[in-house]
Amino acid sequence: MLTFTIRRLVLAVPTLLFIALVIFSLLQLAPGDPMAQVPLTVPPEVKERMREALGLGAPVHIQFFKWIVQFFWVEPQVLFDNIFGTSFSEGKLRVLSWQTRSPVMDIVVQRLPQTLWVVGMSYVLGVMIALPIGIYSAYRQYSAFDQIGTFVSMVGFSVPTFFTGVLLIVIFSVNLGWFPSIYDTTHKVTDWESFMFQLRQMIMPVAVLALYNAAQISRFMRASMLDNLNQDYVRTARAKGLGEKTVVLVHVLRNSMIPVVTVIALGVPQVFGGAIITEQVFKVNGLGQLLITSIEANDLPMVQTLTFIFALLIVVFNLIADVLYGILDLRIRYD
Repeated sequence: MLTFTIRRLVLAVPTLLFIALVIFSLLQLAPGDPMAQVPLTVPPEVKERMREALGLGAPVHIQFFKWIVQFFWVEPQVLFDNIFGTSFSEGKLRVLSWQTRSPVMDIVVQRLPQTLWVVGMSYVLGVMIALPIGIYSAYRQYSAFDQIGTFVSMVGFSVPTFFTGVLLIVIFSVNLGWFPSIYDTTHKVTDWESFMFQLRQMIMPVAVLALYNAAQISRFMRASMLDNLNQDYVRTARAKGLGEKTVVLVHVLRNSMIPVVTVIALGVPQVFGGAIITEQVFKVNGLGQLLITSIEANDLPMVQTLTFIFALLIVVFNLIADVLYGILDLRIRYD
């Protein structure tokens, strides 16, 4: 397992470099000019100096190399300096946003907590809801619980999140007035009252994403459980006198989790990307909204960095899923 993990980590390096090259090349082909928003009163020579300061005057391959060095070398040093109080990154050029003229990663770090509060909480809640529903639906196949769970899962997976979000806003914000329709990202939790307000404003966006995630994962969990409940080893375990709880929750569940782990692990980066719509609906000032505003402003360094971060999450959680395979199923050997 250790050899396999090291091999995958080494293989991830050229994979990420290739992904970075593809993202950079596609964004270079995008139309538009970051200097287009500069007022017409600015003299041409000043615009040219601004263009050079933004790195627009360098050849394309030089721009790509600088971005790779800044992202993989300079930014980790900045993080290390912030944690341990050192000065390794002092004076080094960082990835700068064309829109705000400030370091891209500083803006990402500012927006990340909002996304983690909403997206992270919704995904954890969705998994916690989906697994027991999928397990019990498979064990009680074609029961009333299974039929209701199937119907709710199909609706939750089929209805887009922007429709669910707007529907909840109309019902619970406009008509009933229970929850705020706009997420206040400036709100700080200092006492019980502020905590309750934070909880109230999180309920609707978290519920929208949790419903979508739970619907998908519960169907995979149910299908995997049904496939294993009919295997010979289950009949053998029952014939040996093992209790039904032990057979289902120990033997069947462990083998059933192998394909579900893939769905859960790969769903993490997908949720960050899919939350773009939900953040727009509820005005959550997170990474999704940051990506949309950066695209509208033609802020290529910001778009490039955010897109690469999403790709990086996919590679990392692919590796996590492969490692979990060997933990859940001892028959799997990578070494």
